[in-house]
Amino acid sequence: MTDTGNRLRKQLESANFDPKQYVKQLSQQSDGDRDLQEHRQKIQTLADETAQNLKKNVYKNYRQFIETAKEISYLESEMYQLSHILTEQKSIMESITQALLSTDKDEAAKEMQAAFPKETEEVKQRTLTTLLEKVEGCKNIMETPGRYLVYNGDLFEYDVDNMSQIQKVHAFLMNDCLLIATWLPNRRGAVRYKYNALYDLDSFAIVNVKDNAPMKDMFKILMFPDSRIFQAENSKIKKEWLEILDETKKNKAIKERHKKEEEPPHSPVRQDMSNNPFDEDEEVVCEEIVDLSMEWIQELPEDLDVCIAQRDFEGAVDLLDKLNEYLKDQPLTQPVKGLKVKVEERVRQLTEVLVFELSPDRSLRGGPKATRRAVSQLIRLGQSTKACELFLKNRAAAVQTAIRQLRIEGATLLYIHKLCNIFFTSLLETAKEFEMDFAGNTGCYSAFVVWSRSAMKMFVGAFSKQVFDSKESLSTAAECVKVAKEHCKQLSEIGLDLTFTLQSLLVKDIKAALQSYKEIIIEATKHRNSEEMWRKMNLMTPEALGKLKEEMRNCGINSFDQYTGEDCWVNLSYTIVAFTKQMMAFFEEGLKLYFPELHMVLLESLREIILVAVQHVDYSLRCEQDSEKKAFICHNASFLYETVLPVMEKRFEEGVGKPAKQLQDLRNGSRLIRVNPESTMSVV
Repeated sequence: MTDTGNRLRKQLESANFDPKQYVKQLSQQSDGDRDLQEHRQKIQTLADETAQNLKKNVYKNYRQFIETAKEISYLESEMYQLSHILTEQKSIMESITQALLSTDKDEAAKEMQAAFPKETEEVKQRTLTTLLEKVEGCKNIMETPGRYLVYNGDLFEYDVDNMSQIQKVHAFLMNDCLLIATWLPNRRGAVRYKYNALYDLDSFAIVNVKDNAPMKDMFKILMFPDSRIFQAENSKIKKEWLEILDETKKNKAIKERHKKEEEPPHSPVRQDMSNNPFDEDEEVVCEEIVDLSMEWIQELPEDLDVCIAQRDFEGAVDLLDKLNEYLKDQPLTQPVKGLKVKVEERVRQLTEVLVFELSPDRSLRGGPKATRRAVSQLIRLGQSTKACELFLKNRAAAVQTAIRQLRIEGATLLYIHKLCNIFFTSLLETAKEFEMDFAGNTGCYSAFVVWSRSAMKMFVGAFSKQVFDSKESLSTAAECVKVAKEHCKQLSEIGLDLTFTLQSLLVKDIKAALQSYKEIIIEATKHRNSEEMWRKMNLMTPEALGKLKEEMRNCGINSFDQYTGEDCWVNLSYTIVAFTKQMMAFFEEGLKLYFPELHMVLLESLREIILVAVQHVDYSLRCEQDSEKKAFICHNASFLYETVLPVMEKRFEEGVGKPAKQLQDLRNGSRLIRVNPESTMSVV
C-alpha cells in the first residue's frame, strides 16, 4: 500500500502530469466500478496526508514566526538603547571639542587684543554708533563709556507657550548688554528699527533649544521670571550667537574681577558717619566674598558631565545637593551667579536624560520598579510634578501594551480571567510603587486617581469588545462581570475603590444586554404560548423527573414536589414549566449583573416577561369552555402567583437589599377568581 501510494504521489507531482490523459488511461485499465472506487480512495488518502502535512508545516512556521518576532522585538530594544548610548557619547565628544575650541579662541582673542587694543575698541565703538543711528529711541545707550559692539544680526522671535512666530527683530550684542530692536514696517529715513528691550549680560542666561522639526536653530534667553525664544537663519549663525554670547559674558565677568582686585583696600576707619543705622550692614554685605576656590567646586561642572555620561544619576544629584547646601546662606555675588549658570545647564541636561528614561519609547520591561531610579532623582531635583506625569504615562503605555499582547482565546471567560489578572495586577503594583515613590508629595495623589479612571476606561473598552460586542450569552456576560468585580475589590487593600467607576462604565452595555435577552425570552414565550394545549407533562422516566426537580430546587423553588403526580407526571403544562426555568435563569443572571443604576431596568424587564405569561393565562381562562381544563389553567396560574413570584421577591430582596415593589404590585393587583364551570368569565 505504501509503495503504491509513493508511486501515485510521484506520478501526480511530476511536471508533465496531464489530468485528462490520466483519467482516460485509468478508465481504460479499470475492470469496473470497484477499481475506480479503490483508486479514488487512494487519491483521497493521499490528499488527506498532504493536507495534514501542510497543516503541520504551517503550524511549525507560525511558531517560528512568533519566536522570530519576539527576538526582533528584543533586538530592537537593545539597538535602541545602544543608539541612545552612542548619541550621548557623541554629545560628550562635541562638548569637549567646543570647550577646546573656545579655549583656543580665548587665547587668540587675548593676543589680538593685546596687539591692537585701542584700534579694535575704537572701530567697534564707531560701528556701534553707526548702527544705533538706525534704531529709534536708544540715544542714551552710547552715554556709557567703554561700551562697544561685539556682534549683531537678524533673528525671529517665537511665543514661548505655543511656539508661534511673533516678529522679526535685530539684536545688538555689546560688551556689557544686549539690545533687542524690532523692525519698523514704515521706515523713516535712516531709521530701520525701534527700541524694544535692553538686558544687562548678568541678568539673563542662554539656553540652547534642541532641534525639533520644524522648530530648528533656536535658543532661549532666561530673565527671571520671564523668557524669550529666538530663531537664527541657520545652524551656523545660531552656533555663533551661542559662542559669542557665552564668550562675552565670560569676558565681562573676568574684567570685573580684575577691576575689583586692582582696587585699593578700604580703610577700616570711617571718616563720614551716616545717621542711617543700616549703612554698616550694607557695606559688610558688599564686602563679603564667597569662597569658591575649593577643588570640588572648581571641578563641579566637569564632574556633573561625567556623572551624566556614565548615567550615575544619584552621584550627580548628590553633587547638586552638596552645592546647594554650601550656597544656602551665602550672598548672591557675581561669581556665584556665574557658577549657578553653569550648573543650571547641567541640571537641564540631567533632567532631559531622566525624562527620556521615563518615556514610553523606552523598554517597558521590569514593571513599575524599573522607573523608581529616574523618578526618585527627578523628585530630588524638585521636578515631582513632571516625575508624576511621566511615571503615569509610562505605566499607561505598559498596561496598554500588555493588554494588546494578550492572546484572544476561544473561550471568552478564560480570556476575561487573563485580562483581569493582567490589568488589576498591574494597577495594584503601580499604586504600591506610586505610594512608595511619592510618599512625601500628597499633591500628586489626585493625578493618580485621574489616571486610574482613564486606565479603567481602557480596560472596559477591551472587556466590552470581547464580552458584549461578540454577543455572548447572558450567563457568560454575568460570569465575566462577576470576575471583574472580584478583581476590582483587590484595590481596596490600598484604599483605592474603583467599583463605582467600573459600574458606571459598564452600565450601558449591561442594560443593552438585559434588554436584548428580555426580548429573546418574550419571543420564545409567545411562540410556546401559540402551541399551548394545556396538558399535563409526562416525563416518561424517573430520571427525567428527578432532573426537573433538581433544576427547580436550583432555581429556589423547593416546594415543586407538590406539583408532581403519580409515576412521571407533572401537574403543570410544558409552557409554564419552560417559562419558569427560562425566567428564573434570567433572574439569577440579572442579580449577578445588578448595579444600583440597573434597579429599575431589571425590575421592568422581569415585569414585562411575567406579563406575557399572565396575559396568556387570562386569555386561556376566558376562552376555554372545558371545566377540567379551566381548573388545570387555574392550577398553573396558582403556581405562578403563589410559588414563583414569592420566591423571586424573596430572592431579590436578599440579593439586592431592597424589596421588589413592582413584582409585589403585580402579584397583589392580579388575584385569582374562582371559576364557574358554566361561565366563560374569569379574571387573573
